Amino acid sequence: MPNTDNWQGDVLRDLRGAAAPTGRGGTGPAPGSGTPASGPGLSPPPPPDAARAVAPPEHPGGQGREQPAASPSTPAGRPPRAAPDSRPVTDDGLAGAVRTPRHGEPFASRAVRGLRRIVSSSAAREVAEITRTAERLQQPVTTGRQIAVTSIRGGAGKSTVAALLGTTYAHYRQDPVLLVEADPALGSLPLRLGAQSLRWTTGDMAGIVEPQMSLLDVTGYLVQLPGKAWLLPGSQGRIGAMLDTRAYERVMVSLRRYFGVTVVDCETLPAEVARVALSASQARVLTAPATLEGITSTHNVLEWIQALPRHVIEGTVVVLTEQTPRPGIDLDKAARKLASTGASVQVLPFDRHLAAGGAIRTELLAHATRQAVTRLAADVFELSQKRR
Repeated sequence: MPNTDNWQGDVLRDLRGAAAPTGRGGTGPAPGSGTPASGPGLSPPPPPDAARAVAPPEHPGGQGREQPAASPSTPAGRPPRAAPDSRPVTDDGLAGAVRTPRHGEPFASRAVRGLRRIVSSSAAREVAEITRTAERLQQPVTTGRQIAVTSIRGGAGKSTVAALLGTTYAHYRQDPVLLVEADPALGSLPLRLGAQSLRWTTGDMAGIVEPQMSLLDVTGYLVQLPGKAWLLPGSQGRIGAMLDTRAYERVMVSLRRYFGVTVVDCETLPAEVARVALSASQARVLTAPATLEGITSTHNVLEWIQALPRHVIEGTVVVLTEQTPRPGIDLDKAARKLASTGASVQVLPFDRHLAAGGAIRTELLAHATRQAVTRLAADVFELSQKRR
């Protein structure tokens, strides 16, 4: 993509010309209705002409059932792609078993912190820190930044961290943000983001995206999220979904020009797609549980990354996720050991809301969690800016 200063302006002009949705991943005004944009997402436009090989669904989030017509531009031998059926993210029977979400920290802790802010000068310092962090997160970009999130094992908080990063960028930035699930083996990113239904997947998108498509065309295949954010899921919750490196590379190269920041929830290492994502991204996040086993295996991975070009380890941030209120290791010593490889290290503190699973509601996150996430997002974004 050309490295020009007009990149964000072109994207924002696309956004201002979009129709407004009525809810997350749900139905909105009919495409082409002319309703001005008034919300965080977009409704897809109708096909501009018969040169489109694939038509998007009627509404974001997989609500429409339109069958695309054959296109004269479709290469010989390639049949037109039929729109897959929309599938719910969570079975209705399982959704009924979910309890009311808990706040990330107890009420007593929140009350004490509020009292301290009233009687001390910490509130002014906190506002100043938030302002500085926001300025870091809002730096302009001339080409889309891609940030890969992976881990060495399941249960390390990989999808949780990816969801938190994407949500943070969507909150602070004015350009569109994309979250890509490159973990088709029943990944949990759509559930963590609160998506209701899924249709098109990362593998599907590899056969759909074309250079002439506009942002409005592309978002017709994505799931809308709050803010200027969209989700491209890895599967529809079926075991056996696959994503090869060629499909991943085609999707990421093609979509980069539409989004200011793309956060990729990768497969666990050493899967091939995860290795490709790590090498192709401008910044990398490696999540690890704050346990002896998690620290040991992550250190081994960092030693492997040290053998790659130097910018790879320098653009890597390790996130130690506390999965219990009191971890059984000394986090300071563990962080120093991991940082000796050249990577940065941060801690995501234990949070009751995150530990319960399900959709993340940012207003229920503990204060310490929100601080840690915004600091992490700013640091990772600045690392991505260093590699053009």
